[in-house]
Parts: sequence; C-alpha cells; structure tokens
Amino acid sequence: MASSSFTLIDGETLRPVAATLVGDRVAIEAGALRKGIGWELTPLGLCRGERCLPVREPARLERAGGVDVAELGRLLDRPLAVDAEERVAVLGAGAEDRRTRLASLEAPDFTLPDLDGRPHTLSGYRGKKILLIAWASW
Repeated sequence: MASSSFTLIDGETLRPVAATLVGDRVAIEAGALRKGIGWELTPLGLCRGERCLPVREPARLERAGGVDVAELGRLLDRPLAVDAEERVAVLGAGAEDRRTRLASLEAPDFTLPDLDGRPHTLSGYRGKKILLIAWASW
C-alpha cells in the first residue's frame, strides 16, 4: 500500500497530504497530519499544542502507518465526508463551533453567482431582507 497525495479540507483550507487507502478507509501519514491540520499522535493521545485528547483505542486510530481520518473525525467530534475515488476528505465544523454559530443567528458568509454569472456575497446584504431560493436535484 503506497501512499499518494490526498486533499484534506479543514474549514476553508485545502491541504495536500500523504495518505494511504486501506479498503474504504483513508490513513493520513502522521507527519502529514501534523503539517496539514496541526494534530499529532503522541503517547499522551492526539495532541495539538498543549491540548491533548486521550485515545482509548489507539489501534482504531492508527491504520497502515497513519491516522484513520474517520476515527480522527469521531475523536475531534467533527463531521467527516470522504470521497476515496476523488482522493479528498472534508472535516466539518465541530459541535461547539456549530452551537456558537447557531446561537449568533448569523449565517456564514458565502458567494454565489446569479443567472448572469455576477457574484453576490451574503455579507453585502447584511441589514437587508433577502429571499434565497435553493434547489438541488438529489
């Protein structure tokens, strides 16, 4: 199982990391995880700076010489979406961050094009009433 480049998206940051596919699971190399999102597996647990999360079952987190991203998401209490075929994984916002955003009642900023291709940013309409209609085929 050779490692190859994989894209890890954390928030709005895209980072190429070295990863190995193990069946339908993705294992990011430990050094790449540290460079990618700042977490590393230590004897104290999964650590980022002074903050460490204990790892009760290290075998579930460590896989093929790396860190299993599904277990990483579970341990960090963050939703995860993985598309192994496209070689990309997305870590969503944690529960505390989502709770804070919901309590503020302020939508996160985004930019979308109108039917003529002109971009519109939500923050440009702050203080105004707008109607946003969204549709998806799925």
